[in-house]
Amino acid sequence: MGFAFGLRSCAGPWNRSWRLFPEDFWKGYSSSGTKTLAPYRKLHYASVIPTKPTLTTSYVHGAINMPLISKSIGQCLEDVANKHPDKEALVFLQGGVRKTFGQFKQEVDQMAAGLLAIGLEKGDRLGMWAPNIYEWVLMQFATAQAGIILANINPAYQAREAEFVLRKVGCKALVCPMKFKTQIYYDIIKQCCPEVEKATPGDLRSKRLPDLRTIIMIGGKPPGTYSYDEVFNAASSSHREQLLRLQKKIVFDDPINIQFTSGTTGNPKGVTLSHHNIVNNARFIGYRMGYDWRNARISSPVPLFHCFGCVGATMNMAIYGCMVVFSSPHFEGRAALEAVQRERCTVIYGTPTMYLDMLGQKDFSTFDLSTLETAVVAGAPCPVEVARKIQTEMNITEFVGAYGTTENSPVTFQGFPMDEMTRKLETVGYVAPHIEAKVVHLQTEELLPLNTAGELWIRGYTVMLGYWDEPEKTKECITPGGWYKTGDIAKLDAYGYCRIVGRCKDMVIRGGENIYPAEIEAFLHTHPKIHEVQVVGVHDDKMGEELCACVKVHDGMECTVEEVKTYCKGQISHFKIPRYMVFVNDFPRTASGKIQKFILKEQMEVQLGLGSK
Repeated sequence: MGFAFGLRSCAGPWNRSWRLFPEDFWKGYSSSGTKTLAPYRKLHYASVIPTKPTLTTSYVHGAINMPLISKSIGQCLEDVANKHPDKEALVFLQGGVRKTFGQFKQEVDQMAAGLLAIGLEKGDRLGMWAPNIYEWVLMQFATAQAGIILANINPAYQAREAEFVLRKVGCKALVCPMKFKTQIYYDIIKQCCPEVEKATPGDLRSKRLPDLRTIIMIGGKPPGTYSYDEVFNAASSSHREQLLRLQKKIVFDDPINIQFTSGTTGNPKGVTLSHHNIVNNARFIGYRMGYDWRNARISSPVPLFHCFGCVGATMNMAIYGCMVVFSSPHFEGRAALEAVQRERCTVIYGTPTMYLDMLGQKDFSTFDLSTLETAVVAGAPCPVEVARKIQTEMNITEFVGAYGTTENSPVTFQGFPMDEMTRKLETVGYVAPHIEAKVVHLQTEELLPLNTAGELWIRGYTVMLGYWDEPEKTKECITPGGWYKTGDIAKLDAYGYCRIVGRCKDMVIRGGENIYPAEIEAFLHTHPKIHEVQVVGVHDDKMGEELCACVKVHDGMECTVEEVKTYCKGQISHFKIPRYMVFVNDFPRTASGKIQKFILKEQMEVQLGLGSK
């Protein structure tokens, strides 16, 4: 399953009397970051909201006069550092780290040369296995400078999972901290390769991980490893000269990042992305957000190993000179609110679950969030009622949703900050620049009429290079014509906006009736006692599948099955009312906040005593 960046809902038909925002409107903010009613700044041609229906079938092309660029990640950082050397780039509040663009660029170059000094070469894979710490971002850009492919590894992975991904992409080096939460990384490494204890640093020979040679530990130096500081200080003048020569050989189509799919449907696959994929996607995300003219201060509590963090946040820092604030190594709702207040952030990122956590803080009302202008909601489906709560309770002027998959770098549809409200709440936005999208029949793959549900396909510069070392799986999802099959059920309207109805694999077939869980989840979120809900299909001998709603109620409230079912009657079709309703305390999730529905389904079938299919 790919990265779902933005809102998903299934609300009814929406008002088409859109507000007109002509090109000569302006929008501005005071220098202090407070909201004003200043005239709208002149919008870019890319940011003009479409006001006329132009499509006749479910095919759209995000044409734009703004061209794609051929820069590498390193070239983007160099440009912004030359332009804003003394401007703050990164703040890690719990680590006490603050870096200007000039400082950051200098340290990136030093670490890149250090990696060459310990024997890494262009095209080698380096696994980054850590939470949100400064060293993660430094390594992201240092590997890009040296042409080394960064593999993002979930910091929560245990030995079996870490071994799987390290072997999958043949990592030559691994970087990790000594400890994070209950994770003692060196102990986990020893489970995968016990040879490390007697190894010479940089010359590890492991039976189970034959490609792995180097382990770099942050905050320590156990046997067989380099310390992070050793590598940082390892480069001589000859290595810095080597780095300069190497950078001339880097081309924008080179693979530079491997992001593992989250594993919501099984073993993760290594999505391989190029400089071109990532740089241009971040560029257009930021352009539609107005980062090229705003002095954006982004609060980013989302994980760096996920594309939301390392494309939506750090790459926009490198392209537009945004300041990015990381509130804590792992998500903490209170820390995220404190970061906004302390650093006077103007933009906040988060998944729906993260926002619910922030809004659920008992002293939420005491935080000063007056500088916030924009909330970006991403990473998982966001029901309409949750979206409304975010906007009203955080008093946010601009609410932006978008949609994409990891395989598409990730964003392919994105809202405009000034979209009419029903568009914001009921769609995932307008097609992104230079992207083709179409909706096809699930079986025949024929193009469908407008506003008809089918599978969403994407073609353009965003499409990944492929799944690392899995050509057959790559062929399964990328057609000979270059279309990436998203696996999402969607509808396109005549304006080029998209509604996501659900996932192909999430679709429940009850007695021959196709039911989309996202629609039912969106409705159940309107119940005043329901905090969060997930709907899955569970086995049924007669109907094939039945609906099961897993419900988490607000703290301090009590709710019954009959109460929820009564609420549903007369509001949604009888066959959409879940047969089973189970009250839960939490849901199985990936570290990026996505619900692992395949695990939830298995849990419910066991709990309800139902046979699996």
